[in-house]
Amino acid sequence: MTEKNVKVSIRHLYKIFGANPPAALEKVKAGMSKTDLLDQTGHVLGLQDINVDMKEGEITVIMGLSGSGKSTLIRHLNRLIEPTAGEVLVNGEDILSWNDSQMRTLRREKMSMVFQKFALLPHRTVLENAGMALATRGKKRAEFEGEARKWLERVGLEGQDDQYPHQLSGGMQQRVGIARALASNSDIMLMDEAFSALDPLIRTDMQDLLLELQEELHKTIIFITHDLDEALKLADHLVILKDGAVVQQGEPQKILLNPADPYIEDFVADINRARVLRVRSIMTEAAPAGEIAGDVDPADNLESVIARAGGAMDRAYRVVRNGETLGYVDLAEIMRALVPRETGAAA
Repeated sequence: MTEKNVKVSIRHLYKIFGANPPAALEKVKAGMSKTDLLDQTGHVLGLQDINVDMKEGEITVIMGLSGSGKSTLIRHLNRLIEPTAGEVLVNGEDILSWNDSQMRTLRREKMSMVFQKFALLPHRTVLENAGMALATRGKKRAEFEGEARKWLERVGLEGQDDQYPHQLSGGMQQRVGIARALASNSDIMLMDEAFSALDPLIRTDMQDLLLELQEELHKTIIFITHDLDEALKLADHLVILKDGAVVQQGEPQKILLNPADPYIEDFVADINRARVLRVRSIMTEAAPAGEIAGDVDPADNLESVIARAGGAMDRAYRVVRNGETLGYVDLAEIMRALVPRETGAAA
């Protein structure tokens, strides 16, 4: 498998809110904490030395609790917020050096955004909202309606063209927002708490829809959430923030199996590990002694393998994809993986 290109790269990014951010930045770099900075200077440390690479064709999920800095971070990627220091590279170019014209092109053509509160224009029809990105490029309705209608159909809104936003449910409105982002044909999609305002069942449907579309389109998606279950379901690369700093980042399965810090331990403590962990994360190269009970897919979750074993603890399975044996997994290893590992514990 070839290494994917880095599409968006954040380097040593800081954001400080207040009257004199440069002076406050020096104090932060000298070791002053977020709490002390606020108490002593009245400045708020929004982001602290963020370094993240977001690969082409992957979903990078940035998550954290309220106040962790995740929404502040995503707004730096299209410069809705200007940083105090650092770099934001898109295709290797630092967009912080770009002029207004270059930034307009980025926002209109290269980087779309799906908002938590849908951000649909109430006086425009569903079709007109879906084609809004193309309309801002100067295209007339006759030029963009075919593309807009195509994506409305893909997100399950066929026949809703002439409806207005107030006539749609919340889930349907968010589907319009996704259709609008896809119709723009941008390489990069920013999704800020895009599903958090939806009811649980609708939210699950939207997550499934996003994964289905991503399987085909391979967009570079930066997704913000405060929900760990959602993050683990969607992420190729997971970044966990606390108080404006990255606590841990990497492949979600590895974070779950190897938390780097007590904060992460607490974060993942209540997760249903059997439902979230995948066979690929715990399989071994060496074949276990004894009989192989069958084949499983590397993407199968541990819960499905346990159910297949029917309670027997002596079963082992071959991990196969497209006819190729990738490894092996047995029930003893599965049981070990279900026990949360403390920071610093031996692997």
